[in-house]
Amino acid sequence: MARPREFDTDTAVEQAMSLFRTQGYHAASMPRLTALLGIGSGSLYAAFGSKDGLYARALKRYCDGLADSLDRELRAGADIRTALRGLLLAMVTADTAAPERGCLLVNATIERAAHDGTVEQVRTAMTAVESVLTEALERARVRGELGGERSPVELARFLTTFVQGVHVMGQARADRAFLESAVAGALRALD
Repeated sequence: MARPREFDTDTAVEQAMSLFRTQGYHAASMPRLTALLGIGSGSLYAAFGSKDGLYARALKRYCDGLADSLDRELRAGADIRTALRGLLLAMVTADTAAPERGCLLVNATIERAAHDGTVEQVRTAMTAVESVLTEALERARVRGELGGERSPVELARFLTTFVQGVHVMGQARADRAFLESAVAGALRALD
């Protein structure tokens, strides 16, 4: 009979997500992971199957949170420009305050591009973000907030790509003025 698990797997996934986000997959060694989680390697393997299994769970949690929080913010009632400006500037603030923290999605894309499971998770997350943005932009178009014949799908794809660029530039230690200028330029795409 197997012993009951003596640690909370949700807490472990959250803690591992933070370590993977700051250290990356390869630098987050098994000794670092087990020390952070306060468990032995046997317990980690029993709960997650492998380091890859833990990473996949951490990345899923991160990705699920992205689309959900984006959707909540964009439905909060502000016009599309105000909502997007607030979201983008909040990212700028977070990225400039702690550039070493990085974006787990960007890091996964770069560090694990040869790992099919990770690539699929990233693709799924980007599709979800694009979908949330498309829906918000379609609502904005109905309310008359988009200029001309702007395509919500094209704008959503541009913004999805732009967001990842903001995270990369944050990790590259771009200063706040640079990133704020980029945000202003991106928002002009809505005109």
